[in-house]
Amino acid sequence: MDVIFLALKAQGLYLANRASEALRAITEAEAFVKSTGRRYISAELHRLRGVFLAALGANDTQSESSFCEAIKIANEQKSISLEKRAQATYAEYCRQKAPGGPASQRSTSRG
Repeated sequence: MDVIFLALKAQGLYLANRASEALRAITEAEAFVKSTGRRYISAELHRLRGVFLAALGANDTQSESSFCEAIKIANEQKSISLEKRAQATYAEYCRQKAPGGPASQRSTSRG
């Protein structure tokens, strides 16, 4: 199975509110990358992993680690577009997590 197909499959699953299945597809894609050495999509896979982990309510450290790894890989590959995309996603994640951000407003409005 092609790694790009797996990444697209993961995005589709995520959009269908099936984040845990999306995360499994990303894990499968990362295994493919590891076995073939096709690292051109590694930054995007890490970015998606961060998004899916955040959606599943994972530990902040896990999500942040994925975003930072995506930025690092994109920078190493000199892929400006993937680096900017990962930075923007990470910034949005941080904005939502910040006190007074959308995530904190949801939790306080329930109480």
